[in-house]
Amino acid sequence: MTLKTVAKLGYEVVEFYSPYFKWTPAYTKNVRAQMDDLGLRCCSTHNGFESFTPSENLAHAIELNQILGTRYMVLASAPARTSGVDGWKLLCEQLATAAEQLKPHGLSGGYHNHQAEWAKLDNGQRIIEVIAANTPKEFVLQLDVGTCEEAGADPVAWVKANPGRFKVMHLKDWAPGGRAEEKGYRVLFGEGVTPWKELLAAAESVGGVEYLLIEQEGSRFSEFETAKRCLDNYKAMFGKA
Repeated sequence: MTLKTVAKLGYEVVEFYSPYFKWTPAYTKNVRAQMDDLGLRCCSTHNGFESFTPSENLAHAIELNQILGTRYMVLASAPARTSGVDGWKLLCEQLATAAEQLKPHGLSGGYHNHQAEWAKLDNGQRIIEVIAANTPKEFVLQLDVGTCEEAGADPVAWVKANPGRFKVMHLKDWAPGGRAEEKGYRVLFGEGVTPWKELLAAAESVGGVEYLLIEQEGSRFSEFETAKRCLDNYKAMFGKA
Protein backbone atom coordinates (compact mmCIF):
# COMPACT_ATOMS: atom_id res chain seq x y z
CA MET A 1 0.00 0.00 0.00
CA THR A 2 2.73 2.48 0.99
CA LEU A 3 4.90 1.68 -2.03
CA LYS A 4 1.94 2.02 -4.37
CA THR A 5 0.94 5.36 -2.86
CA VAL A 6 4.38 6.99 -2.96
CA ALA A 7 4.88 5.78 -6.54
CA LYS A 8 1.57 7.36 -7.50
CA LEU A 9 2.67 10.62 -5.88
CA GLY A 10 5.67 10.70 -8.20
CA TYR A 11 8.50 9.36 -6.07
CA GLU A 12 11.07 7.22 -7.88
CA VAL A 13 13.35 6.04 -5.06
CA VAL A 14 12.65 4.72 -1.56
CA GLU A 15 14.86 3.80 1.38
CA PHE A 16 13.90 1.05 3.82
CA TYR A 17 14.89 1.54 7.45
CA SER A 18 16.29 -0.95 9.92
CA PRO A 19 13.27 -3.25 10.53
CA TYR A 20 13.83 -4.59 6.99
CA PHE A 21 16.68 -6.61 8.55
CA LYS A 22 14.03 -8.94 9.98
CA TRP A 23 12.71 -9.78 6.51
CA THR A 24 13.27 -13.20 4.95
CA PRO A 25 14.81 -13.45 1.49
CA ALA A 26 11.44 -14.66 0.16
CA TYR A 27 9.60 -11.65 1.56
CA THR A 28 12.32 -9.33 0.24
CA LYS A 29 11.90 -10.80 -3.25
CA ASN A 30 8.20 -10.04 -3.02
CA VAL A 31 8.96 -6.43 -2.07
CA ARG A 32 11.41 -6.16 -4.98
CA ALA A 33 8.77 -7.49 -7.37
CA GLN A 34 6.31 -4.87 -6.14
CA MET A 35 8.90 -2.12 -6.62
CA ASP A 36 9.69 -3.32 -10.12
CA ASP A 37 6.00 -3.31 -11.02
CA LEU A 38 5.68 0.25 -9.71
CA GLY A 39 8.87 1.58 -11.27
CA LEU A 40 10.46 2.22 -7.87
CA ARG A 41 14.10 1.71 -6.89
CA CYS A 42 15.72 1.16 -3.51
CA CYS A 43 19.30 2.42 -3.70
CA SER A 44 20.05 2.43 0.04
CA THR A 45 18.89 1.00 3.34
CA HIS A 46 19.12 2.27 6.90
CA ASN A 47 20.62 -0.22 9.30
CA GLY A 48 21.29 -0.87 12.94
CA PHE A 49 24.85 -1.80 13.90
CA GLU A 50 23.87 -5.47 13.74
CA SER A 51 23.95 -5.27 9.93
CA PHE A 52 27.65 -4.39 10.05
CA THR A 53 28.63 -7.13 12.47
CA PRO A 54 30.78 -9.75 10.70
CA SER A 55 29.13 -13.17 10.68
CA GLU A 56 25.62 -14.25 9.81
CA ASN A 57 24.23 -10.75 10.39
CA LEU A 58 26.38 -9.11 7.74
CA ALA A 59 25.77 -11.97 5.33
CA HIS A 60 22.00 -11.66 5.86
CA ALA A 61 22.08 -7.90 5.29
CA ILE A 62 24.13 -8.37 2.12
CA GLU A 63 21.68 -10.95 0.78
CA LEU A 64 18.65 -8.71 1.38
CA ASN A 65 20.33 -5.64 -0.08
CA GLN A 66 21.35 -7.53 -3.19
CA ILE A 67 17.76 -8.67 -3.70
CA LEU A 68 16.53 -5.11 -3.31
CA GLY A 69 19.11 -3.79 -5.77
CA THR A 70 20.69 -1.56 -3.15
CA ARG A 71 24.04 0.15 -3.59
CA TYR A 72 24.53 1.59 -0.10
CA MET A 73 24.09 0.11 3.36
CA VAL A 74 23.92 3.06 5.74
CA LEU A 75 24.35 2.95 9.51
CA ALA A 76 21.35 4.88 10.83
CA SER A 77 23.04 5.88 14.10
CA ALA A 78 25.97 4.86 16.24
CA PRO A 79 25.64 2.32 19.06
CA ALA A 80 24.67 4.12 22.27
CA ARG A 81 27.93 3.15 23.96
CA THR A 82 30.05 5.09 21.44
CA SER A 83 31.87 7.99 23.12
CA GLY A 84 35.14 9.89 23.11
CA VAL A 85 37.70 10.17 20.33
CA ASP A 86 38.90 6.59 20.76
CA GLY A 87 35.36 5.22 20.84
CA TRP A 88 34.41 6.93 17.58
CA LYS A 89 37.67 5.87 15.92
CA LEU A 90 36.99 2.27 16.96
CA LEU A 91 33.53 2.48 15.41
CA CYS A 92 35.09 3.81 12.21
CA GLU A 93 37.52 0.88 12.14
CA GLN A 94 34.60 -1.53 12.44
CA LEU A 95 32.70 0.25 9.68
CA ALA A 96 35.75 0.30 7.42
CA THR A 97 36.23 -3.45 7.94
CA ALA A 98 32.59 -4.11 7.10
CA ALA A 99 32.82 -1.83 4.05
CA GLU A 100 35.69 -3.94 2.71
CA GLN A 101 33.51 -7.03 3.02
CA LEU A 102 30.68 -5.27 1.16
CA LYS A 103 32.83 -4.40 -1.85
CA PRO A 104 32.86 -7.83 -3.55
CA HIS A 105 29.06 -7.77 -3.44
CA GLY A 106 28.73 -4.43 -5.22
CA LEU A 107 27.80 -2.59 -2.03
CA SER A 108 29.26 0.35 -0.13
CA GLY A 109 28.83 1.45 3.47
CA GLY A 110 27.67 4.78 4.82
CA TYR A 111 26.80 6.77 7.93
CA HIS A 112 23.71 8.92 8.57
CA ASN A 113 24.29 11.89 10.84
CA HIS A 114 21.95 13.39 13.43
CA GLN A 115 22.43 16.40 15.70
CA ALA A 116 24.85 14.56 18.01
CA GLU A 117 27.57 14.14 15.39
CA TRP A 118 28.07 17.91 15.12
CA ALA A 119 29.26 18.10 18.74
CA LYS A 120 32.95 18.60 19.40
CA LEU A 121 35.11 16.00 21.10
CA ASP A 122 38.00 16.58 23.50
CA ASN A 123 40.46 16.91 20.61
CA GLY A 124 38.47 19.84 19.15
CA GLN A 125 37.13 17.85 16.21
CA ARG A 126 33.43 17.41 15.62
CA ILE A 127 32.32 13.78 15.71
CA ILE A 128 31.29 13.92 12.05
CA GLU A 129 34.79 15.13 11.15
CA VAL A 130 36.29 12.12 12.94
CA ILE A 131 33.95 9.83 10.99
CA ALA A 132 34.91 11.45 7.68
CA ALA A 133 38.63 11.28 8.43
CA ASN A 134 38.65 7.68 9.60
CA THR A 135 36.51 5.97 6.95
CA PRO A 136 37.41 5.20 3.31
CA LYS A 137 36.77 7.89 0.69
CA GLU A 138 34.10 5.70 -0.91
CA PHE A 139 32.28 5.45 2.43
CA VAL A 140 29.16 7.59 2.12
CA LEU A 141 28.42 10.49 4.44
CA GLN A 142 24.63 10.54 4.24
CA LEU A 143 23.78 14.10 5.17
CA ASP A 144 20.63 14.65 7.21
CA VAL A 145 20.30 18.32 6.34
CA GLY A 146 17.80 19.38 9.01
CA THR A 147 19.86 18.08 11.92
CA CYS A 148 22.90 19.85 10.49
CA GLU A 149 20.94 23.11 10.42
CA GLU A 150 19.60 22.66 13.94
CA ALA A 151 23.12 22.07 15.23
CA GLY A 152 24.20 25.40 13.73
CA ALA A 153 26.52 23.83 11.18
CA ASP A 154 26.79 24.85 7.52
CA PRO A 155 25.65 22.03 5.19
CA VAL A 156 27.04 23.72 2.07
CA ALA A 157 30.51 24.11 3.62
CA TRP A 158 30.39 20.50 4.84
CA VAL A 159 29.64 19.16 1.37
CA LYS A 160 32.40 21.28 -0.19
CA ALA A 161 34.88 20.06 2.44
CA ASN A 162 34.26 16.39 1.58
CA PRO A 163 34.10 16.02 -2.22
CA GLY A 164 32.43 12.93 -3.64
CA ARG A 165 31.14 11.56 -0.35
CA PHE A 166 27.47 12.54 -0.53
CA LYS A 167 26.03 9.94 -2.89
CA VAL A 168 22.69 10.24 -1.13
CA MET A 169 21.21 13.05 0.93
CA HIS A 170 18.18 13.32 3.22
CA LEU A 171 16.28 16.48 2.31
CA LYS A 172 14.81 17.38 5.69
CA ASP A 173 14.25 21.04 6.46
CA TRP A 174 14.30 22.81 9.82
CA ALA A 175 13.20 26.14 11.27
CA PRO A 176 13.67 27.67 14.73
CA GLY A 177 10.71 27.01 17.01
CA GLY A 178 8.80 24.12 18.49
CA ARG A 179 5.97 21.74 17.81
CA ALA A 180 3.33 24.20 19.03
CA GLU A 181 4.29 26.58 16.22
CA GLU A 182 4.65 23.70 13.72
CA LYS A 183 8.34 24.58 13.45
CA GLY A 184 11.49 22.54 14.04
CA TYR A 185 11.42 19.47 11.79
CA ARG A 186 7.68 19.83 11.22
CA VAL A 187 8.14 22.40 8.47
CA LEU A 188 7.83 21.00 4.97
CA PHE A 189 10.66 20.93 2.46
CA GLY A 190 11.39 24.53 1.44
CA GLU A 191 9.69 26.12 4.46
CA GLY A 192 12.76 26.17 6.72
CA VAL A 193 16.12 27.90 6.80
CA THR A 194 18.07 25.60 4.46
CA PRO A 195 19.59 27.27 1.35
CA TRP A 196 18.40 24.42 -0.85
CA LYS A 197 19.48 25.75 -4.23
CA GLU A 198 23.01 26.45 -3.03
CA LEU A 199 23.21 23.13 -1.19
CA LEU A 200 22.01 20.95 -4.06
CA ALA A 201 24.22 22.81 -6.50
CA ALA A 202 27.18 21.92 -4.27
CA ALA A 203 25.93 18.34 -3.92
CA GLU A 204 25.86 17.96 -7.71
CA SER A 205 29.09 19.80 -8.55
CA VAL A 206 31.22 18.66 -5.62
CA GLY A 207 29.39 16.14 -3.46
CA GLY A 208 28.90 13.40 -6.03
CA VAL A 209 25.18 13.09 -5.28
CA GLU A 210 23.39 10.29 -7.15
CA TYR A 211 19.89 10.59 -5.71
CA LEU A 212 17.92 12.52 -3.12
CA LEU A 213 15.50 11.36 -0.42
CA ILE A 214 12.85 13.51 1.23
CA GLU A 215 12.67 12.85 4.96
CA GLN A 216 9.98 14.26 7.24
CA GLU A 217 9.40 13.89 10.98
CA GLY A 218 5.70 14.69 11.04
CA SER A 219 3.93 17.88 9.99
CA ARG A 220 0.59 19.66 10.17
CA PHE A 221 -0.66 17.32 7.45
CA SER A 222 -1.21 13.56 7.21
CA GLU A 223 1.74 11.37 6.22
CA PHE A 224 0.87 10.99 2.54
CA GLU A 225 -0.30 14.60 2.20
CA THR A 226 3.03 15.63 3.72
CA ALA A 227 4.90 13.46 1.22
CA LYS A 228 2.93 14.97 -1.66
CA ARG A 229 3.45 18.56 -0.55
CA CYS A 230 7.18 18.11 0.03
CA LEU A 231 7.64 16.65 -3.44
CA ASP A 232 5.50 19.41 -4.95
CA ASN A 233 7.65 22.02 -3.18
CA TYR A 234 10.82 20.38 -4.47
CA LYS A 235 9.50 20.31 -8.03
CA ALA A 236 8.39 23.94 -7.84
CA MET A 237 11.74 25.06 -6.46
CA PHE A 238 13.81 23.23 -9.06
CA GLY A 239 11.50 23.53 -12.03
CA LYS A 240 10.79 19.81 -12.29
CA ALA A 241 7.73 18.67 -14.18
